[in-house]
Amino acid sequence: MQRESSEPRSRGDSQLERAIVLELLSDEESQWRSQSELGELLGADAVELAAAVCGLHAAGVLELDEGRVSPSAATRRLDELELIGI
Repeated sequence: MQRESSEPRSRGDSQLERAIVLELLSDEESQWRSQSELGELLGADAVELAAAVCGLHAAGVLELDEGRVSPSAATRRLDELELIGI
C-alpha cells in the first residue's frame, strides 16, 4: 500500500533527502553522523537539513539520537538487498 503525504514535496527537498540517505549509507565505518557534520558535507542549509531529517525520521528511514542521525535498520536492509539505487 502506498501512502502519500498531504503536503507536496519540492524537488529540492527530495534531492536533499536522497543525498542524506546516500551519504549515511556510504559511510560504512560510522553508523552515526551529527546533523551539523552532515550539513557541512552536503552544503545544506541548517533549516532545510533539519526539515529533511525530520521527514525521513517520521517515515522510518532514519534514526535520531541527540542531534545525530543514522539509517534505520530497514533502510540498511533495503540497501543490502540492493533495492536502493540512484
